[in-house]
Amino acid sequence: MGKVYLVGAGPGDIKLITIRGLELIRQADVIIYDNLVNKGLLEYAHAGVEIIYAGKEASRHELPQKEINTLLAEKARGNEVVVRLKGGDPFIFGRGGEEAEHLAGIGIPFEIVPGVTSAISVPAYAGIPLTHRDHASTVVFITGHEDEKKSASSINWHELATGPDTLVFLMGVKNLGKIAKRLIFEGKDPDTPACVIRSGTLPAQKVVRGTLATISEEARKMQLTPPAIIVVGSVIRLRDKLNWFEHKPLFGKRVAVTRSAHQSRRFGELLADRGAEPVYLPTIDIEPIIPNSRLRSAIDRISSYDAIIFTSVNGASIFFAHLRGSGRDARALSGLTIIAIGAATAAHLAIYGIQADLVPEKFTSEGVVSVLEAYGVAGRNFLIPRAEEARDVIIRYIRTNGGSCSVVPIYRATIPTPAGPVPEDLDIVTFTSSSTANNFIMLYGKGILKNSVIASIGPVTTATLIKSGINVDIEAQQSDIPGLVNAIEAYLQLQGKRP
Repeated sequence: MGKVYLVGAGPGDIKLITIRGLELIRQADVIIYDNLVNKGLLEYAHAGVEIIYAGKEASRHELPQKEINTLLAEKARGNEVVVRLKGGDPFIFGRGGEEAEHLAGIGIPFEIVPGVTSAISVPAYAGIPLTHRDHASTVVFITGHEDEKKSASSINWHELATGPDTLVFLMGVKNLGKIAKRLIFEGKDPDTPACVIRSGTLPAQKVVRGTLATISEEARKMQLTPPAIIVVGSVIRLRDKLNWFEHKPLFGKRVAVTRSAHQSRRFGELLADRGAEPVYLPTIDIEPIIPNSRLRSAIDRISSYDAIIFTSVNGASIFFAHLRGSGRDARALSGLTIIAIGAATAAHLAIYGIQADLVPEKFTSEGVVSVLEAYGVAGRNFLIPRAEEARDVIIRYIRTNGGSCSVVPIYRATIPTPAGPVPEDLDIVTFTSSSTANNFIMLYGKGILKNSVIASIGPVTTATLIKSGINVDIEAQQSDIPGLVNAIEAYLQLQGKRP
């Protein structure tokens, strides 16, 4: 028999998953997930996993609870590792207790993996400590949506109104008015601070503040809808000092990432670390050229070269895969000068135990030419493993200045199937190469860009965009991903768009 793992996926921010939770996602044969789970977590699952959506939105269930219970048991009996992925923590208003009870009753092995509940994390991301020596020594978590089949509420409203310092209601947005009125009726001061936090821990986070007497109307004016939590108590006043998340430099900005899917994650992480929401729209795929007799021949006579020029991370990765495939490793490059086009490529080479000898200040082909001028090319033989279609600036310089070079195409850039319709509310669209620019236009057209800020990784990409009739608002001074993120941040600060 297999086993069921009831795993808390955390409140929304993908990095708040536990190490154990992520480990099980990677091992799972079956993942059954709820609506509030960050879908990005599913990307960590292995290729053959079966993924089942169980729904559970407000007032709408994709699968009734009884069917979920049956499904968990059925999959476990098939000798599979089953991950039941639930938003927040499985045992905090997540019905995890009911699912575990069902499994225990029929003899199905299970394990509980706690998650970071939204009850504590969402207020923290809003700058609200639920307890504080000067404000609150007690906190209570309450469901804002009791089972409709109950004949009467099981909540002791009078005790809530007169006892605990901080109240946190989950799933209560639709009942906000009733909750506030009931607390006031039972003796809570109408002027007690209250707030509603929607999409907490995510770049779309929105916080509405008021008092018990006004919070329902304030939330209505802001058209707040689930998912959201309600906090009541004097600790809310600390938000004025402790609101850290919404002061991140790119907070709330939706930024399109158009580079290849396998290279997007690091870029997305840098954006998310600064508070942005990365929207992945890959416009390019990297396809190694296989078989590649020219590369095999170059590797066989690697000692005949004086230097190797790596013009991209992709080129370095594919080159070393072929090097290993030939039965060699980094020692085969002993005595060769290693030139990397930029810091990212140099860092990638370090993975293979290679320290780049030369890295230009400007991470472009022209930058490589500048280091070649100092290095000297006359009488020297260069190997350039690169994309099938690429600029010839470096090649022309070497050949016109007395050097020789073997240009070996090792991968080609192809156009992927569109990821879906482009969201209309993109704040910034980024382009990391001329290919991403040309392919984006081919896939989606230029019209979708008219209301977005356009960010380019460097002058070559900028020239391609301008040639296509697209105005470029941001150009990175350092032509790599960190440089592009820094340029976006500087632009927003200059434009006064920083939150």
